[in-house]
Amino acid sequence: MTKTKKPWDGRFAEPTDKNVERFTASIDFDRQLYRYDIEGSIAHCRMLAKQGIISDEDEKKILTGLGDILNDMEKGKLDLDCALEDIHMAVESFLIDRVGEAGGKLHTGRSRNDQVALDIRMYLRDEVKDVMGLIGILQEALHKLAKEHMETIMPGYTHLQKAQPVLLSHYLLAYWEMFKRDSERFGECLKRINVMPLGSGALAGTGLPIDRKYVAQLLDFPVITKNSMDAVSDRDFIAEFVFDAGLTIMHMSRFCEDLILWSTEEFGYVEIADSFTTGSSIMPQKKNPDVAELIRGKTGRIYGNLITILTILKGLPMTYNRDLQEDKEPLFDTVHTLKSSLSILSEMAGNVKFDCEKMRKRALEGFSTATDMAEYLVMKGVPFRESHRLAGKIVAYCIEKNKDLSSLDVAELKNFYGGFDEDVYKYLTVEESVNVKNVPGGTSKEMVSKRSKEIESNRD
Repeated sequence: MTKTKKPWDGRFAEPTDKNVERFTASIDFDRQLYRYDIEGSIAHCRMLAKQGIISDEDEKKILTGLGDILNDMEKGKLDLDCALEDIHMAVESFLIDRVGEAGGKLHTGRSRNDQVALDIRMYLRDEVKDVMGLIGILQEALHKLAKEHMETIMPGYTHLQKAQPVLLSHYLLAYWEMFKRDSERFGECLKRINVMPLGSGALAGTGLPIDRKYVAQLLDFPVITKNSMDAVSDRDFIAEFVFDAGLTIMHMSRFCEDLILWSTEEFGYVEIADSFTTGSSIMPQKKNPDVAELIRGKTGRIYGNLITILTILKGLPMTYNRDLQEDKEPLFDTVHTLKSSLSILSEMAGNVKFDCEKMRKRALEGFSTATDMAEYLVMKGVPFRESHRLAGKIVAYCIEKNKDLSSLDVAELKNFYGGFDEDVYKYLTVEESVNVKNVPGGTSKEMVSKRSKEIESNRD
């Protein structure tokens, strides 16, 4: 067999230039679709035989040949030369080489345009399920940490300034909620991926009596595409997946940024295990949070891949254009980057140690209970805007006198408002500040414990 023979050579008087072959070939990266290409071809072959388009004898030969090719591909026995151009031509060429004329009948009623659309959807369908599973593992790691720190108080931040005391468990479950949304988005994306395009042909369908629903049944697709032109040109589901991946790794990046900051001597809230950090080639004292930094950095790769996909699609006329070959590398890279980042972050989350005492001590600083003082005054009948102003004046007084709120005596407080009493002090402890936030979604131990139990029982 001459592997460089093209399926369209009847129209051309000259062979394809070798440089053109190298430039246009996608076999180097779309080879990872081979299982899906062969699985789709098996289903297509069975449908052709069922419809009487090919004979039972040819069906048997084709199916045997495809099985042998799959086995050899799994063992790395087949040479995927760039002259074969893409995985679809490679499989077909190997098949014809093994079973002869019968192999040339497999492509009946389909085009590479709907074939590649099928392969990508089957590939991404599996990968999305894997991604959702990995997100679930990361959520479990965060939830486990949260349950270990139901009593740990830390300073909450806005604008990277100390704001109000919160539970560390509340902080960790905030990321659990982010990843829950991510998983839900992938689940919605999966519905739009899981649509069967084969049978759309090059763009117009086919005049042969094929049975698309039968193929969809064999390949476990719940529905088929409704418009052949849209089916071969649609890559919305790829853009949607990469966008969802971008949000997910952005959430991971934010968590990693906190770990990076908190592991510095300036914060000192967390220590990442040695096995998930690296050292310096020149400074022997260094312990660097490289895993967290790399996840933060890889966020940019996925953002770039999204821009690549959207740019490829933005100016394409109907229907299929060769530009669409360029969708695979950013897609494959996104899948690999996201899955590897999810896996390593889940492992790292189980290998961190929080300095609970330091976090509580820092939560006491920065007048973090000033809002609680203002709310105390509200309970005394003071309008909030006035109580806010009074609390601000008291903070300014503390700064001037180098005091903290809890160190002020009642006489000093009465200089600002006569309604202050001894009961104010219970509102100025970090424990009371946390536990008084006993509204749904708040940081009180009761509410955080309730949410933790809901997570364990899968109730939302």
